This record gives sequence, structure tokens and C-alpha cells, in this order.
Amino acid sequence: MKRVLSGIQPTSDSFHLGNYLGAVKQWVELQDGHDAFYCIVDLHALTIETDPALLRKRTLASAAQLLALGISPEKSTLFVQSQVPQHNQLGWIMECLTGF
Repeated sequence: MKRVLSGIQPTSDSFHLGNYLGAVKQWVELQDGHDAFYCIVDLHALTIETDPALLRKRTLASAAQLLALGISPEKSTLFVQSQVPQHNQLGWIMECLTGF
């Protein structure tokens, strides 16, 4: 089975039409017939100054919206980037071992 991995930033209170047409609609379709992993990339949202409480609220809202838009926990894995410590650990290792 083919695998798909994609993520979306929780940078606003709700997703817009472009998010749906550009990503989420395809995610819903791809979860049938693929080993699908979808991520709310809250750490990637830290590239701008962000209130931590607001980011937590938006992260939870993003998860709820993705479920409401058709992402199925039975067909795919939905996770929050900051809740997987290996993301940061592997990033740190790669930074230490690779040059520019």
C-alpha cells in the first residue's frame, strides 16, 4: 500500500477555501487506498511571533475541523507535530551532521 504524509499549519482560527481545495479535499480522498498520515504542524507555525495559548487553541480547532471535513481516524493517522518528540530530536541530529 502506498503511503502519504502531509501537514497543515494552525495559523488561523479556521481553514479557508484554499486549504480545503488545495489540501484537505485530497487528503480525504487519499485516505482510501493509502496508508495516510496527516499532521497539524504547530512547530512550523512558530516562525512568527505567536501567543502560546492561541496556538494551542488553534491546534485543537484545526484537529476538530479536519475531522469534521472528513479525515477519518479509522482510515488515517492524525497527529500534532509537537506531540511527537522524535521530530525535534531528528531535526537536531540532522542540524549537527549536515552543513550548508
